[in-house]
Formats: sequence, structure tokens, C-alpha cells
Amino acid sequence: MEGESIGNRTKLRQAGRTAMSLVMPISMSTERAIEKERETLTAKRDLRLDLFRGLANWAIFLDHIPNNLVAWVTTRNYGFSDAADVFVFISGYTAAFIYARRMAAQGYLAGTALLVRRVWQLYVAHVLLFVFYAAAIGYVAQDYGHSHLLDEFNVAGLIEQPVATLTQGLLLRFKPLNLDVLPLYIVLMAGFAPLLMLMMRAPDAALAAAIMVYVLARHFGWNFPAHPSGGWYFNPFTWQILFTMGAWAALGGAARTQALARSRIILTASVAFVVFAFAVTVGARLGLSTLSPMFDVLSEKTNLAPYRILHFLALAVIVVHLVPRNWKGLDSKLARPAIVCGQRSLEVFCTGIFLSFVGHFILEMYSDRLLTQIGVSVGGILLMTAVALYRTWSRTLDARSPKSSPSRPIGQKGE
Repeated sequence: MEGESIGNRTKLRQAGRTAMSLVMPISMSTERAIEKERETLTAKRDLRLDLFRGLANWAIFLDHIPNNLVAWVTTRNYGFSDAADVFVFISGYTAAFIYARRMAAQGYLAGTALLVRRVWQLYVAHVLLFVFYAAAIGYVAQDYGHSHLLDEFNVAGLIEQPVATLTQGLLLRFKPLNLDVLPLYIVLMAGFAPLLMLMMRAPDAALAAAIMVYVLARHFGWNFPAHPSGGWYFNPFTWQILFTMGAWAALGGAARTQALARSRIILTASVAFVVFAFAVTVGARLGLSTLSPMFDVLSEKTNLAPYRILHFLALAVIVVHLVPRNWKGLDSKLARPAIVCGQRSLEVFCTGIFLSFVGHFILEMYSDRLLTQIGVSVGGILLMTAVALYRTWSRTLDARSPKSSPSRPIGQKGE
């Protein structure tokens, strides 16, 4: 009986420690397991992430303006992957960078609570963008006699069945044209807490699980339902792999594979694949009938074709070689606008989506000359940068305010 009692007390103590780990800082054994990752997390912020996410936001804005020749500067015209791939990968990286620190310092429950709050912020931002975006399209369609915009931007349902369509919009099942990325980000962040818990203890196992979900989703056709029919344009079951790869890289994966990424063999293979993708993509863009079907398969976006992932990884290898972490250009005034746009990504992204419709409206209603296209493109990027600078400045004021809490959550910068 005494032995049984001791065994029960031991089990109770173990259960107590497990429960306490949810609300208290992570146990010493777990901290030792992620010691290398913590060194990465406490290091100086990698400005390359902000730079390329800022550039991705600009590219998404340019790509969303139809018949815009300036959009030919973006990567989607020269390879299988595009700015969306960059945005999702870096979002996973920064999410892990931020919330793993919180979980390590305050426990899983506190870190999860912060993630839930961030998901709510993203959802509110999406709803506000949804309302203003749809209202602007409806206003232009009605007052300027361009009713075709209702179908072109997929908002006709709001006119024909407003209550049902709006309800589906709040459930993220109905999305106007170009409003697909933010709902994907919301879903990925909503499911990130358990993934991050696993990744902090067994990062390779977490990545393997994500790969398995990706493979199964492509094989069985898993996707989220969309309204009124079909599935999501960005399938969360497949696009989660890029998000998870970013998180895995942030928690030590990039450091562990650094030697491999910098090897000449990998660099040569990456350059060869990028050149191959360039040839296929440009040929398809120029209308070569033999290359168009191949390009459609290799760059398939909804279910994230594996060739898109390979192309993105190949570009990442090349970037690591060309733009080291201590590159002096990151501190230059020329890079500053893109970096600040990457650090204020949510605000800049929402601004860019709205401005893409404004740009479409200007080119369709007034002039589609090249000079106008350049003016719309440059003007939009300047406005996005102005929004980013304002948000950075306003947060600086909040930080200096005596009423601001010293324990204000980190991570709103650059999430």
C-alpha cells in the first residue's frame, strides 16, 4: 500500500508539473532542449526578412493592378513562385521568432493567449478591409456606370444576397478578388500555437508533420470550402508548409542547414533550377503554346505545386549568398522604405490591397498610358511607405508614453 501511495504521489507531482508548465515559464529540461534556438531568437533582428517582406508587399500591390506594365518587375513573371510565397514563409519565420520567445519566457498558456489576440487583430483588419473594399467597388460600379466591376471583383453576391454573402464573408468563406492572402494568414496563425509547442520541443517532427499534411492534402484534394462554390484560392492545407518551413528556419533550422545552403553544389543546382524556371515562365508569358501547359502545372498556386516550393528555396539559397546578414546595404537609405514596410506588414498589406483597386479604377476610367501606370505604381508604393512610417512613428510615441505598459507585447513589429 505504501509503495502504491508513493507511486500515486509521484504521478500527481508529474501531473502538477505538466499543468504548471502551461502557465509558468517552460521547464529547465525544455529550455535545454531549445537552447540553440533561444540563441537565435535573442540575436539581432535579421533585417533581410523585413526587406524582402516589404518588397513582397510592393509586388503584391503591383501584381493586383490589371494591365500594369510596371508589374513586369515582379518575380511572378520570371519563375514559378511569387511574392505570396515570400510573404507566407517570412510570416511563419517572424511568428516563430516572436511567440517562441514569449512561450519560453512566460509559458505556453501566455504565448497562446498572445497568439489568439494577434489572430483577433488580423480578423478585425480583414473585416474592415473587406467592408471598405467592397463599398468602394460598389460605389464606383454604381456611380460611374461600371457594373461589370461587381462581377470582376466578385462582389455581385453582396448586392444580390447581402445578408447571406456578408455572413459567409465573416466566416472567411466569401472573399472578393485579391482578398485571399489575409484569410490564409488568419487560419495559419489560428492553428500555430500547438504547432509551435511541438516545434519548440521537436522541430524536425513538426516539419515532418507539416510535410505529411501537405502531401495528403494534394493527394486527397483537401481544401476549405468557399462561397458560393469551390475551395479557397490559397489552400491552407498546402500553403501551411511554407509557413511551417519559415517557423522551422527561425527555430534553428536555418542555422543547422547553413553549411548545406552555402555549398557550391546546392548553389549550382539552385541557379540551374532558377534559370530553367525563368525559361519556362518567360516562354509561357510570351505565348509559346508548348510551354504554357508546363508552366500551369509547375506554378500551380491553389495547392502550391512542389515546383513552386523548390523555386522559392532555390531563390532563398541564392539570396543567402548574395545578401549576407551583415550586408551594409541593409542600413542604407535606399533600403529603408522597403524595410519599414516589412516591419509594418499588416498595415501596409491592407493599404496595398485597397490601393490596387484605386489604381485599377484610375487606369480604367481616366488613362492607361504608360506614364499613368508608372505614376499609379510609384504613388501607391509611396503611400504604403508613408503608412508604414506613420505607424512606426505612432508606436514610438506609445512606447514613450508614461501610461504605456513596460510589458507591452513584443512582436507586433513585423508580424
